[in-house]
Amino acid sequence: MILAESPRRQRVTKLVNWGHWFALANIIIAIVIASIFVFSSPMPGTGVGTIYLLANWFGHIGFMTFFGFVIFILPLCYLVSNSRIIKASASVIAAVGLALLAFDALLFNRTGFHISFHAADLLRSEAQSQITIENWQQWGFLFLLFVVWLGFQLVLANAIYKRVERFTRYKIGVPVTTFFVACFVTSHAVHVWADAKLYQPIIKQDNMFPLSYPATAKTTMSRYGLLDLAAYEERKQLQFNPEFHSTTYPAQPVYCSVDTSENLTVIVQTDDAEIDNLNTKLDLNRFDNYYSTASNIKGLMTTALFGVPEIYQDALSEKRPVLLALPLGSGMPVSVHSDAPLPMSQLSGYVKKDAGESDGLNIAFIKGEDIAQYTARALEREHKVIVATGYGSATGKGTLFSNFSLDADIASTEDLAPTILNALGCNAPITFYSTGQNLLSPARPWLVSTSGERIVVIHDNKRTDVLSNGSYEITEISTGKRSNDALNVDLLSQAIKHLSRFSTQN
Repeated sequence: MILAESPRRQRVTKLVNWGHWFALANIIIAIVIASIFVFSSPMPGTGVGTIYLLANWFGHIGFMTFFGFVIFILPLCYLVSNSRIIKASASVIAAVGLALLAFDALLFNRTGFHISFHAADLLRSEAQSQITIENWQQWGFLFLLFVVWLGFQLVLANAIYKRVERFTRYKIGVPVTTFFVACFVTSHAVHVWADAKLYQPIIKQDNMFPLSYPATAKTTMSRYGLLDLAAYEERKQLQFNPEFHSTTYPAQPVYCSVDTSENLTVIVQTDDAEIDNLNTKLDLNRFDNYYSTASNIKGLMTTALFGVPEIYQDALSEKRPVLLALPLGSGMPVSVHSDAPLPMSQLSGYVKKDAGESDGLNIAFIKGEDIAQYTARALEREHKVIVATGYGSATGKGTLFSNFSLDADIASTEDLAPTILNALGCNAPITFYSTGQNLLSPARPWLVSTSGERIVVIHDNKRTDVLSNGSYEITEISTGKRSNDALNVDLLSQAIKHLSRFSTQN
C-alpha cells in the first residue's frame, strides 16, 4: 500500500526546494557584489595566486551566503506554514544581508577594513564625516534604493516559488554543491601552503573578504613539529619593502581657485631647541596635540611641502608639490626659505632672496632661535601665520602656533599642506594630493605617518610603531610607557591603505 505525502509535508518540501533555489540566486548576486573586494585590492600577479583568489572568492562568499540561509531562512520553512510570510521574511533577510555586504565592500574600498565590533569607533568617525557631506536628498535616495532592492528580492522570491517544480527537474544540486565545497576546501589548503612558504601573492589576500579567517600553517604545523618557527620569523623579516618606488602624485588633477590677495607665512622648526611661548608673546593660538615624525631634515621638508610621509621622498624626486605649484600657477607670489639644503633640485626654483619679506605664500624651514623674530615680522605685514615645532623631539610631539582657529583633535606635518591650501580658498579634494587633513575642518581623529622604516599610527592617546619585520610596539603618549593593549588591526588596515594612497603598487 502506497501512502501519499500529507499536505503539510508537500508544502514543507516545496518550501525547502524553493529555499535552496532562492539561496543559489542570492549566492550568485553576492559573488557579483563581492567583486568590489577583488577589484579594490592588488591583483596577485601569479597563476597560483589567481587560482587561490578565484577559489576563495567563490568558496568563501558561497559558504557565507548559504550559511545565512541555513541559519535564518531554512528553519522558517519548517516552523511557519504560511508561504507568503516565509517569502516576505526571506526577502527582507536577503535584502538586508546583501545591502550589508555591499556597504562592507564600499567601506573596504574606501578604508581597507570590514564591518566589525573592533571597528566601531572607526565606523563612527567615518559616518560622522560622511553625514556632514551628504544632504537629506542623498540619504533619501539611498533609502529609496534599498526599497527598490527589497522589491527586487520579493519579485525574485515569488518568481522562483511559482517555478520551483520546473527547477527541481534540473539535477544540479550535487554539481553546484561539489563546486562550492571544492572551492572552499581548496582555498584553505592552498593558504596553509602559502603561509608556510610566505608566498606573498596569497598571504596579502588574507583580509580581502569579510568574516574571512583562513587556515594558517604557523600554529597548526608547529603543533605537530612540522614548522621551524625561528626560521619562519627570520624569513618573514625579508618581506617588507619600506619604499615606494613609483607613485601617482597627485592622484588626480587638482583644480581649484586660490585667493591671490591672501598673505600667509608657514614656519617649520628644523631643530629641537626650546622656543618662546608664541601664544603669549605674539598673541597666537596654541595647539599642543601636534606630531612631527620625520626621521631627518629632508624627510621633514618633503612631508611639509608635499603633504605626504617621508616614505614617498625618493619616488617624488621629479614631482612638484601642489602646495607650491597651484598658488604660483594662479598668480600668487610663492617663496621658500631654508637654513638647510632642500631635498629635491626642482624645489630650488621657489627659493627667493627676499623670502619672508614679500607678500603671498612664504614657507620657511628655520631653527628655533630665529622663529620668534621671523614670526613677528610676518605679523607686522599682517600675514596669517602657522608655526610648527617638535622636529627632533624624543616623542615627536610638538606644538602649532597660529592666528587661525584650528579645530582638530590631532595634527601632523602632513596636515600643513591641505590646511594652507584650504586657507587660501582651494576646495579641491584633499585626497588628491595629501594624506593629511584640513585642520580648519578636520575629518578624522587619528593620523598615520612614517619615521624611517617605521609606520606610525596615533589614536586615542596611543602611538603604534610598526617595524619593517611586522612587529609592533604600542606606547601611551601621556606617560611614555609601553601599553599592553591589543593591536587595533582595523585601524592599522585603514591607516596603511590611507598611507599608500599614492603608491602605484597599491
